[in-house]
Amino acid sequence: MHRRVFLRTALQWALTGWLGLNGIPKANAASPYVFRRSPRIALIIDDIGFSRRIARQFMDIPAALTYAVLPHLPFSHQLAQEIHANGCEILLHQPMEPFDAQFSPGPGAIYVGDSAERIDTVVGANIQAVPHAIGVNNHMGSRLTTSTPEILAALRTIKREGLFFVDSLTSHRSRAFVTARRINMNAGRRDAFLDTSRHPNAIINRLYQLVNRALHTGTAIGIGHPFPETAVAINQFCAEIEGSGVEIASISSVLNSV
Repeated sequence: MHRRVFLRTALQWALTGWLGLNGIPKANAASPYVFRRSPRIALIIDDIGFSRRIARQFMDIPAALTYAVLPHLPFSHQLAQEIHANGCEILLHQPMEPFDAQFSPGPGAIYVGDSAERIDTVVGANIQAVPHAIGVNNHMGSRLTTSTPEILAALRTIKREGLFFVDSLTSHRSRAFVTARRINMNAGRRDAFLDTSRHPNAIINRLYQLVNRALHTGTAIGIGHPFPETAVAINQFCAEIEGSGVEIASISSVLNSV
């Protein structure tokens, strides 16, 4: 189905549920999905801090994107200030150990085997290094997020600082989200990576998959990366959904509406 046709059909069906209109087809009435609110999508752009030029391509997009800023990179502090001044939300993109040791998570990383004291010191310093951060998500971390003692230590520091956590789900065995919920943290988890393929059409298709999920559940969280193709695709997507009822929302509002 063409994207615009899909969007129009799905939202018309959703609207009947929201407004309680008569004449809902029996097949729709039997659906397990109940539309209680306008679908809201949070789009997080990871790995901010390497390039001002690419980051500013996203900042030119007229949407409430969320930016995950890596600590201690050449432009991390400056871009965090610019993004905040532009009215968008900021996460600390906390580096964590991956399974594949050939990939370095970069400065400010935490590792399996680190003491709770070291994790507290490192994560606390990283939060201070990214001004205006209101939450945290993990950079890499496929190994660390599967190890409960270390992710618990990191989450306790994040909670103490008054921040929420978004599990990037770099491993299907991640314990981060369930651990955060266990200690009563405000937390969420990624529904889709947008740009595993960097072709703009593939990215737009992933964005419409998020729309479909949000139509079913009310909200969805997508994570993209600072590629020019991702910026182009999100800009086109924003134009296509304008006036549709689908909202690109800040990550905090999406988490608070769950």
